[in-house]
Amino acid sequence: MSARPLQRRRLLGRLAAATAITPFTMLPAIADTPIPAELRASLPQARLQGSGVLRFFGLRVYEARLWTPPGFDAEGYARHPFALELIYDRRLEGQAIAERSVAEMRRVGSFDEAQAKRWLALMTRAFPDVTAGDRLLGLHDGQGGVGFFHNGKLTAQTVDADYARLFFGIWLARQSSAPALRAALLGLAP
Repeated sequence: MSARPLQRRRLLGRLAAATAITPFTMLPAIADTPIPAELRASLPQARLQGSGVLRFFGLRVYEARLWTPPGFDAEGYARHPFALELIYDRRLEGQAIAERSVAEMRRVGSFDEAQAKRWLALMTRAFPDVTAGDRLLGLHDGQGGVGFFHNGKLTAQTVDADYARLFFGIWLARQSSAPALRAALLGLAP
């Protein structure tokens, strides 16, 4: 093996280790990713827009995938149908996922404590404890309706446009705490 490809591979490895997000180009090819079964009926034209890996202190937490129909506009994500799929790499408690989601939603926009309590209760139902290989999928209907699935099984539903905008904004809004993951999901990463 020549020195140049080895140097490039080492550089990519250091880059991946130094950032919270695995570079988009290091993930499996988009065309090879099958559409989740729960999307076939509700978003039959969905395609994988992008994917990325969230890391915490270098450890993989999950791979995120954004499924969109043709014409999806990232800046107006709250007005479009789409799905966000998370495939977990480790065990996490559902309550912790729900609580972290509320905290991340506050980065995207403001809401009162009554909404926070309602939304925490919803997400506690929606997000069971997960282990490596488990999938959580949030399906947005483009009008404020959201359905949550755990390994293909519906766990919770709501119709609340404010909740939908703020929740999916964790990944898709410019205020996301993971801008590299946002870019990878939107297919903007190098």
